[in-house]
Amino acid sequence: MDNKNSSIFQKTFMVWICALACTALWGSAFPCIKIGYRLFAIKSSDTASQILFAGIRFFGAGILALLMGSAGQKKILLPHGNSIHRILILCLFQTVLQYLLFYISMAHITGVKGSILQGTNVLFSLLIVCLIFRTENLTALKTVGCVIGFLGVIVINFTGGGLSLDFSLSGEGFMILASLSSSFSAAFLKQFSRYENPVVLSGYQFLIGGAILAIVGYACGGRLSGFTPVSVILLLYMAFISAAAYSLWGILLKYNPVSRITVFMCMTQIFGVAFSALFLRETNSLGWQTVAALALVCAGIVLVNRKTSSARETG
Repeated sequence: MDNKNSSIFQKTFMVWICALACTALWGSAFPCIKIGYRLFAIKSSDTASQILFAGIRFFGAGILALLMGSAGQKKILLPHGNSIHRILILCLFQTVLQYLLFYISMAHITGVKGSILQGTNVLFSLLIVCLIFRTENLTALKTVGCVIGFLGVIVINFTGGGLSLDFSLSGEGFMILASLSSSFSAAFLKQFSRYENPVVLSGYQFLIGGAILAIVGYACGGRLSGFTPVSVILLLYMAFISAAAYSLWGILLKYNPVSRITVFMCMTQIFGVAFSALFLRETNSLGWQTVAALALVCAGIVLVNRKTSSARETG
């Protein structure tokens, strides 16, 4: 992208619009996954079929991302020869490790605890880019903003039950590792987008990672049934979610500090609750928690972006 386009994606209003669009898409995946499990006759305990389902979704996401990107640039998007290793690293952290660990973990812990632990990727992302990659400074305002945003994730999942202090490697441990893997992916995507089109990185890592997950799921006994026009349309939409959101997320990371963008991830849970209430009639999840969580998350986002904007930090 030229300098004019890059400056557009650094403007506060564009960052908010695009980041909220991404998190809204990811939030809509929560009810879609539940509906998909029902349409494809996948039991909650059938981890292998869930991994197969995810693999097909992400493989489709790779195809869609590359088709949309190629159409937009009026040429077939191909990675540079020296970008193959970058794609494989992203594939490992963003798709393969994160989702293998995620699905294994969800078979051993409650959904509430899983959602809260998944929200730690906001804090992990801040620590990784500041302490390991050293591309940003670890400021008090950034830290407070991310912590407040994470508190919003806890509040939106507070139900008065389903949360305990139990810990197991295959449950809580794997979910934390999944969040850590996602955080490393964001940091790598920021670095790699300096040398390669984020859409190319997104498309090919999904293509390869989706294929790996599908093969692993099938080899472990996973099977899908119930292919109908409705279920196929749902699967295509879920592929679109990943293709569009992750590609746009990559563009935002390319032109902004990681902390400025990843703090918006806290909104994913809020959108997930809202969409679940709308499409799954889970209205019992709405209440004071939603309002309080939204206030906390927005406060955290404002704090992180306020400091970043004033400092004109580009990472």
